[in-house]
Amino acid sequence: MDKANSSGVSEFVLLGLSSSQELQLFFFAFFSVLYVVIVLGNLLIIITVTSDTSLHSPMYFLLGNLSFVDICQASFATPKMIADFLSEHKTISFNGCIAQIFFIHLFTGGEMVLLVSMAYDRYVAICKPLHYLVIMSWRTCMVLVVISWTVGLVHTLSQLSFTVNLPFCGPNVVDSFFCDLPRVTKLACLDSYIIEILIVVNSGILSLSTFSVLVSSYVIILVTVWFKSSAAMAKAFSTLAAHITVVILFFGPCIFIYVWPFTTYPVDKVLAIFYTIFTPILNPIIYTLRNRDMKSAMRKIVAHYLRSKKVSEIPLVVRNSLY
Repeated sequence: MDKANSSGVSEFVLLGLSSSQELQLFFFAFFSVLYVVIVLGNLLIIITVTSDTSLHSPMYFLLGNLSFVDICQASFATPKMIADFLSEHKTISFNGCIAQIFFIHLFTGGEMVLLVSMAYDRYVAICKPLHYLVIMSWRTCMVLVVISWTVGLVHTLSQLSFTVNLPFCGPNVVDSFFCDLPRVTKLACLDSYIIEILIVVNSGILSLSTFSVLVSSYVIILVTVWFKSSAAMAKAFSTLAAHITVVILFFGPCIFIYVWPFTTYPVDKVLAIFYTIFTPILNPIIYTLRNRDMKSAMRKIVAHYLRSKKVSEIPLVVRNSLY
């Protein structure tokens, strides 16, 4: 990293989403609200899943891990992007840029595998209900989570292996709100063709393969349910339609940006918002607010909190008399 840093570039300039002062003020307020909702919404899911014993099942265990990854994914660049809306000079250090590349590929790679794990959980629950508890044991769930983080770590380290030592000798303007790998590699003082091939092989294949597995699992689930009854088919399709929407919004931009990194488009940075900000806010809505058990558990937690708050507000003398 020091070798790259001493090659001429010590910081990068981020152009952000817009140069308009009015739009930047609007974006500051808009994305600040979104970020707070993302963090609080996903934290509520994690607290609900861990505190309510009725939700101690494989599906909700994976959901809680997904919420944790969503918080991390929304936090690697969003706070800086929000702060940059109020800053005239939007710069990031070389080390900070490398850190962003590391974390974005760690979290997105991990989330891809985690979404596949959740789809596998639903496949077992619907297609092999009698063997569900045996197949989806706690050991299996832990292995699936470890695999997701391992794949994300291997994925991001392989990306950094050819990024850290790139020679940067002059151009340092990144047309995005964070250090997007395809845009950063184009600033290197060498022919980036081989590097772009490596990006396609790494990120492109990971995105396409996990997306294909997800779609295949959904098709198998729908076909299996279709043979059972039309009512079950309608219910399964209603549930999976929301999941497929999240998958498309998450994987679509990733595939578009990283399968064809040879040409960068202005729309790329807009698409990047989908998997860094919009997907983390959609997951609580899709996987939680449409789930009856989660809504019931959340109401219990809120009711318990309000009841505890009312009791704490009662004077100590009155509370002692009550007991």
